[in-house]
Amino acid sequence: MNKTTYFFQTETQKVVLVGIIVTIMIVLSFTSPHFLTLRNFTNVFLKVAVIVIIASAANLLMITGNFDLSVGSVLAFSGILHAYLCKHGLPIQLSMAITCLAAIGWGGINALTVSVIGINPVIATVGTLFIARGLAFLIARWDGGANIMLGLPMEFVDFGRDLIFGKIPLAIVMMVLALAIFIFIEKKTVIGRYSFAIGANQKAAKLSGINVVGIVSLLYVIVALFAGLSGILQASRVGLAAPNVAKGMEFDVIVAIILGGTSMMGGKGSTIGMFLGALVVGFAANGLILLGIPFFYQSIAYGLILIVSLVLNQRIGIKGGDS
Repeated sequence: MNKTTYFFQTETQKVVLVGIIVTIMIVLSFTSPHFLTLRNFTNVFLKVAVIVIIASAANLLMITGNFDLSVGSVLAFSGILHAYLCKHGLPIQLSMAITCLAAIGWGGINALTVSVIGINPVIATVGTLFIARGLAFLIARWDGGANIMLGLPMEFVDFGRDLIFGKIPLAIVMMVLALAIFIFIEKKTVIGRYSFAIGANQKAAKLSGINVVGIVSLLYVIVALFAGLSGILQASRVGLAAPNVAKGMEFDVIVAIILGGTSMMGGKGSTIGMFLGALVVGFAANGLILLGIPFFYQSIAYGLILIVSLVLNQRIGIKGGDS
């Protein structure tokens, strides 16, 4: 596929996503009296923020042809570890530092198993998913309950509920920062260029002198770190940490990424496209809730969105390879 064709294809996909978002918003504005409210839009963007913070890093990882299915469990583990440490007397800054180091450790495990040992990323990161989730439940058990809520210091809650300039939730500010960082990395840095090269042709990238293992390993660590930060932020914002939160978060992230046009085979994608994909996911989920659609129908709809996204992603990838 030449550069002109690729540019046209990716920009067309972004326009289509914007059209879908606008259509959803128009339909919901007529069907739900609660849609066009500041509170509802804040809730949508708070949900989208967690997805985007993680997906910003995971998108670049998928561009290399790899992915991480453990992000939801790392988020849950990080939230409950941070809450446990704060509850038992550690200063919030030290607790956050330890939690971020632990999240980096999960990323290191994924990097070792996938990049160094060569285990399939699905198998390797699903293994991490179960281990991290199990340890999250174990930490909750150490604290004597199903979750950690009572006895948390006010600093714990204040951090997640902080309003920047007195108006903007911290989670949304962090989302914007994550987007800005990864747009810059994608467009202006060696890591971004090398990620695309690895995804397009890993063997050629190695022959050209690119440290494939190093780049992919670094991205696994960054994805886990961002999942850890999201866990800290989410637990602080809601004022409790539970080991069963963010189940299925990995699929929210994947759907946002592939809706945004990133190829699961690697070599194609963009941070902006991922953000638009996340908005589609966020507004679609919000619409189903506002319209009172039962949970099981929501699950069916979400599964259909995932399947359609994967089919379209694969077809685009095949066409791109044939061009």
